[in-house]
Amino acid sequence: MRGSPRLYSLGKRLRSTRSGHAPTFFFEGRARAREEDEMDVEALVGPVVEAAGLELWEVVFRRDRGRRILRVAVDREGGVDLDTISEVSELISRRLDLEDFWRGSYDLEVTSPGLERLLRAPSQFRRSLGEKVKVKTREPVYGSRVHEGALVSADAEAIVLATAGGELRVPYAELTSAKTVPDWDAEMRSGK
Repeated sequence: MRGSPRLYSLGKRLRSTRSGHAPTFFFEGRARAREEDEMDVEALVGPVVEAAGLELWEVVFRRDRGRRILRVAVDREGGVDLDTISEVSELISRRLDLEDFWRGSYDLEVTSPGLERLLRAPSQFRRSLGEKVKVKTREPVYGSRVHEGALVSADAEAIVLATAGGELRVPYAELTSAKTVPDWDAEMRSGK
């Protein structure tokens, strides 16, 4: 990723505190990796994100449609705007260049987790307390593998949902997926 990276944006993927889509930026370029195994990307970008006053939501480095993508999701209370995403994208790109992160071509994509975001870590569940979430479990719980309700609590071992059938405690080990479920009608009415 030496030289001037090219910046791409995906349409109107802006996010305010209440509505909209997550802004996404791409930096296209080449980078060299060290001879050792692949570096811990989260350890590289985490301090940069935190120094910018943001929370590192997720880091994913994978192949997608024949190209390598490093996807970094960042957030903060009240959400992140387009300028913030752009600034932290530049900072992350510089850090990766300094560390010779990867041999070969890859795209850096920096985004917010969005309104309908995946929840994986206990800290992400705690940050989403009070929100409506949808979870899927490995085995049926009360006859179903899919449950939806308000997230009441999240500790180190499990979450508790307030569902139509009462409170439901689900250990993290039993979850196959979890995501927030925005009230799209309310989001559209708020006009933000």
